[in-house]
Amino acid sequence: MRNRTIIISSIAGLATIAVAGTAGASQVGGDDNDRPITGDALVRASAAALTNTGEGRVTGTEVGDEDSYYEVEVTLDDGSQVDVQLDENFEVVGTHPDVESPGDTDG
Repeated sequence: MRNRTIIISSIAGLATIAVAGTAGASQVGGDDNDRPITGDALVRASAAALTNTGEGRVTGTEVGDEDSYYEVEVTLDDGSQVDVQLDENFEVVGTHPDVESPGDTDG
């Protein structure tokens, strides 16, 4: 039951972030390859990723990732991060640890 509460809370928070993030992205512009997932797709992708990991919170998303249609970054309870790769039907097609490269200043 605790995991379900965390997942529901995370998804509700993401809906708020999606609205705010969309407004900010439209002002900043940017590379289409780094578009965050928004709207209903964000809710569905987040739910699929959190179901796959069983814990954590969504800390980043991307449409058109080089590895899949959607990528959802999940920060696990221990602080580690996992990228969950999803197809256009929100099915998990892969996961891998999100490990920063030495000297990487992103994130």
